[in-house]
Amino acid sequence: MGTGELDREAHVPAGTSAGRPAGQPTRETGDTAAGAPARPHDETGSRTPADTPDGTAPDARDGSEAPAGTRTSDRTGTPPRTLAEALRNRGDRGLAALLRARPDLLSPVPNDLTQLATRAGTRASVVRALERLDRFAQQTAQALAVAVEPTSYGTLLALLSGDDGDPAVEAALPGALEVLRERALVWGDDDRLRLVRTARELLAPSPQHPSPTGLGPTVAEATAGMSPGRLQEILAAAGLPTTHDPVSAVASLTSLFTDRERMTALLDTAPAEALAVLDRLVWGPPYGTVAPPGDSSGAVESTPVQWLRDRGLLLPSSLRTVVLPREVALHLRGGRAHREPEPVAPGIEVAAEHRPQMVDSTAAGQAYTALATVEELLKGWQTGGPAVLRAGGLSVRDLKRTAAALDVSEQIAAFWLELAYAAGLLASDGGEGTSRAGAATGQEERFAPTPAYDEWLDLPAASRWTALATAWLTATRTSGLVGGQDAKGRTLAALGPHLDRGAAPEVRHRVLALLAELPRGAAPDPESVLARLRWEHPVRTPAQPAPGTPEPSDLRSRIAVWTLTEAELLGLTGRSALSTAARTLLAAPAPPATADRNRGEPAAGVGPGTADTAPEPAGGVPVRSAPHGAADLAARAALAAGVIAPLLPEPLDHVLLQADLTAVAPGPLERPLAEALGVLADVESKGGATVYRFTPASVRRALDAGQAAADLHAFLARHSRTPVPQPLSYLIDDVARKHGHLRIGAASAYVRCDDDALLDEILADRRSHGLRMRRLAPTVLAAQADPATLLDGLRGMGFAPAAESAEGDVLITRADAHRTPHRTPPVPVPDGPPVPNDTLLGAAVKAIRAGDLAATAVRKPAPHTGAGELPRTTPAETLATVQAAALTGSAIWIGYVNADGAASQRVIAPVRVEGGFVTAYDHTADEVRTYPLHRITGVAELADEPA
Repeated sequence: MGTGELDREAHVPAGTSAGRPAGQPTRETGDTAAGAPARPHDETGSRTPADTPDGTAPDARDGSEAPAGTRTSDRTGTPPRTLAEALRNRGDRGLAALLRARPDLLSPVPNDLTQLATRAGTRASVVRALERLDRFAQQTAQALAVAVEPTSYGTLLALLSGDDGDPAVEAALPGALEVLRERALVWGDDDRLRLVRTARELLAPSPQHPSPTGLGPTVAEATAGMSPGRLQEILAAAGLPTTHDPVSAVASLTSLFTDRERMTALLDTAPAEALAVLDRLVWGPPYGTVAPPGDSSGAVESTPVQWLRDRGLLLPSSLRTVVLPREVALHLRGGRAHREPEPVAPGIEVAAEHRPQMVDSTAAGQAYTALATVEELLKGWQTGGPAVLRAGGLSVRDLKRTAAALDVSEQIAAFWLELAYAAGLLASDGGEGTSRAGAATGQEERFAPTPAYDEWLDLPAASRWTALATAWLTATRTSGLVGGQDAKGRTLAALGPHLDRGAAPEVRHRVLALLAELPRGAAPDPESVLARLRWEHPVRTPAQPAPGTPEPSDLRSRIAVWTLTEAELLGLTGRSALSTAARTLLAAPAPPATADRNRGEPAAGVGPGTADTAPEPAGGVPVRSAPHGAADLAARAALAAGVIAPLLPEPLDHVLLQADLTAVAPGPLERPLAEALGVLADVESKGGATVYRFTPASVRRALDAGQAAADLHAFLARHSRTPVPQPLSYLIDDVARKHGHLRIGAASAYVRCDDDALLDEILADRRSHGLRMRRLAPTVLAAQADPATLLDGLRGMGFAPAAESAEGDVLITRADAHRTPHRTPPVPVPDGPPVPNDTLLGAAVKAIRAGDLAATAVRKPAPHTGAGELPRTTPAETLATVQAAALTGSAIWIGYVNADGAASQRVIAPVRVEGGFVTAYDHTADEVRTYPLHRITGVAELADEPA
């Protein structure tokens, strides 16, 4: 077998030197870092009679915890034998912290602590808990998975810091281990740490699932099934005495590989080529392929791979594959399980610094632009927007048209559409749209503004902005996905289904919280923000951009990139730095019971997954890193509105009319003025000053809306700071003189005019032939086209017709006539179960404690009762036992079947027995209840009364 074959293994990194200086000390203490697996244990076993009768520690009733820094398994000194026992030794606050960090354990509320431990060890729950750990906590769990079980704290520290030590690892390891303990992924004393069995199975190395550490199997695992004779040959080649059985042979080889001095001496005798082979495997993957033996005899024996195999430094895993044993790899690594431990979160680098006033002004200007963009978008859809696709959402063609109308890219247009939808301002009418007067339109399903849009327009500008900002912060719809494909290869459409991503609100809040940690006016380096997020929430696959794309491949990093862009568009940031209004919107009060937190004990209702605050930024306020209650968010939105309101431009009540039939608005206009001017003129250009142009079509649009020429003259004179130009007055009078001279009604359609010469002109025009008109009377023409088509056709020919009703009155049309029925904003789709509040946590802990008391209460044997069964007693025995307990005031254990047929066991203290019912204090429910005697299957006396 040649070393060249090992070079063919994919992704085998070049390693470090394989040798170790002789006499190099080891920092491992207690248990060894690798070896034969320990005896299996039961993590979720039931309580035994030796435990405390009530299943709690002496101070667990009031929720107090053991002093910080101590890790005794039980306040009575008895080490826990199972995860369930370890949970029983926790106080109420410890259980609440577990349920808060892993809310999936609460659905439904476990009956007792044994069931809680069982649920905490299920694969789905453990996978979710592991994915929500930061990188160093994950590295700690991975190190525990490759260590011998149980593991001591010293061994774990040696695996993470190596022989040379690492002060940063030593400082961070207690906190990481505490997180793992709090989330019930690790249990046991510091001298007997155990990783939950399911987590060990997920993280331990295997050929099918390589470990993130890059380590392979232990010597015991790699030699399983090897012939005893081959084991003795390896011992002899390694210079060890032979043994009489395989077990002692494996133990002897393991002892050699874990002895630093003897291993260094053995590697000093290795050929340089053999050390190079080890260097390529040391940091993983630990597997390498070898070529089949050559034809020439003796050639194989001289290869470096064969030298390593003879001494057990490489062991066969298949016919053509060898593996580097874990103990050998750890020696070559200097005792480290990871090449680069990351105990400290990477910092956020500052890319640029600006004056805070400039940041706030820029953000306020962009906030006003956001309001104007949303108004412009929905104004264009007021008469009914694009049709809804059959599969839901907006077509690609309509998205392009919207982007062109807003003069933005399609991706930015999708953002504004989704923002309006999330804020409840835009929705589908379901084919049942209504006019402002309340009449049903009865048309195909289209997108249109909702009635909430009119209410939003009536709000002050600052309140309108906070409504958009809060909707964006809490929305799970992710506009960045528009244009991509789902799992089935279908294109994701704007306003369509399958755009919800539960992680979006969490990522948005965290990105803004990281920006808030910087000094005011500081803009972050985007790459450092992504690096921090990847440390806090590592992904299974590398978060590198896909070939040919500028964005990372994992969803959370992509959401973070989109968040930085969208926050700038929305005005939460200015010049990439967080604005004061955004800091106020995210600000949170200081957490209660600071003294308890500083002492290392969590205060009531505080723990991972709650409304913890980030460290106070320089010159800033603490910022939340997760979504919060609606009332709290509304209160902070009101404060943010007060901060940004003075920075938003004041609306103007005037324009500047010019002789070239244009009007210049030097700033934002008051909404009534902007709406009226938007009907009378067309927007020609936007920017710091908006330019409107008056045309015959725009003036006719105002006349169609019910305005008279005198009204338009008065409106312009009232709102212009310059005299009304004569050309504009002539334009209005000329269009008004022609407007309504022709009347169109339904015949299917007709044209009515007092001037028969004008009708002759229409009939003679070749452009009218498509309307198929004929004269019915000197002043009336009939057409086979509908009134709307006839109106558009005659206007295209240069005439100014007006529609009329059946009574002959001129019909007035308004641009804002179409609204959807009342719609509620889309409900965010949570990423897993919601974090429970303190009230729910308190009730859940109370119920679990009571259920555990009932399940673990020591009771006397009852007749006719098998192991694990409800007690079975006759009605007479049941009545007698209950009456005796009521007289003596003692507690008893009962089996009970409710009206739905569900069986349970309870510990009760009877108070009164009469009328076929027993009234008792139920220790399980912690309240007084009444039970029908005929539903009690049996009773048993307790050996000891519950405390």
